[in-house]
Amino acid sequence: MIDIETISSIAFRAIRANKMRSILTSLGIIIGVAAVIVMLSIGNGAQISLQNEMKTMGSNLIIVRSGVATSSGARGGHGSQPTMKASDGEAIQEKIPAIKLASPVLEETAQLVYGNANWSTGITGTDNRQFQIKEWDLAYGRFFSESDLKTANKVAILGQTVVKELFGDVDPLGRVLRIKGIPFQVIGVLEGRGQTSFGMDQDDVVYIPITTAQKKVMGIQFPDQVKFITLQAVDAESTYTSQEEIRELLRQRHNLGANKEDDFVIRNLTQMMEMMENSTKIMTILLGSIASISLLVGGIGIMNIMLVSVTERTREIGIRMAIGAKSWDIRWQFLMEALVLSLIGGLVGVILGLGGSLLVSVFTSLTAKVSLFYVLLPFSFAGMVGLFFGFYPAYKASLLNPINALRYE
Repeated sequence: MIDIETISSIAFRAIRANKMRSILTSLGIIIGVAAVIVMLSIGNGAQISLQNEMKTMGSNLIIVRSGVATSSGARGGHGSQPTMKASDGEAIQEKIPAIKLASPVLEETAQLVYGNANWSTGITGTDNRQFQIKEWDLAYGRFFSESDLKTANKVAILGQTVVKELFGDVDPLGRVLRIKGIPFQVIGVLEGRGQTSFGMDQDDVVYIPITTAQKKVMGIQFPDQVKFITLQAVDAESTYTSQEEIRELLRQRHNLGANKEDDFVIRNLTQMMEMMENSTKIMTILLGSIASISLLVGGIGIMNIMLVSVTERTREIGIRMAIGAKSWDIRWQFLMEALVLSLIGGLVGVILGLGGSLLVSVFTSLTAKVSLFYVLLPFSFAGMVGLFFGFYPAYKASLLNPINALRYE
């Protein structure tokens, strides 16, 4: 039997003898491998971006909003009935062990003014636990003090975008800006976080003490009223197990009878994030599966060309059999040619796929993240495709009768 090294040498010589045909044969594999790498990289990039956004929002989150108000048969949206209080959050954190932090929130859009500059953005009234939940640190300055929260001091912590739009290159610390005409002293600037995949600028925000928002800025109807409460559980599992405890506690605090509906809404953000992450994974698999179809098309191309090659080289096969080559020698030769064509195409496809992923990241809003697994997977699959579709031509060649093959013109 001819050894593998000899078979490989014969296979390479046959490929070099028909360079253009070999290139065209490998084209389907090249396109397939490149497409799979680019598609999987885009899906992987979307997954990583989503995970990074989850980190900026915080982990193990539950949001409790005010309920729905009904007037003359018309029902408002969530939060239209002002039922949630900051003290509800304190009670939840104190009485439910699974909840680590509870932070009250009031939100409103307002016009900011500093000197000749003005800017409209979201104003968030909250406390320091909000920054702990979001794991958001200061670039410089300080967070709210106990005095700021107790006495409703007019102080503000700014996002990077607000600093840029209002102050430019001027250091904002200690300076006074106006929110809805009310003077506020800047005490801190948050680290930059950039935009989300939905295009929302996370740095375009101003934080003020929750008490200041309640008493001096947002004109709430009832004392201690908040729009919603952000809760952080001790772990992901607790976001599910603690929901019923939260519901029972709030119903008790809001004096709701057995026949009354909840006047609040509980949303498990961990569950929503997991659903989004699973959707992204499914999208990645779908993109990769669609792209891999071109690999199968490339394999069919290899089989067609190898069948033509067997026909063209019938006399060569007959000569080799006549001088002692066995059926397995012929079979291995043509299998090796198919495998080499696939692997060369796969290698070129890997190079093009890496380049394509880079171009996608540079010239589009999509983020393509390449991993070693997403390179090895299509490359290995290309090799298997070559062997699978090369087997029939190789098997057909090995069955040729030496005498008939020698007579072939």
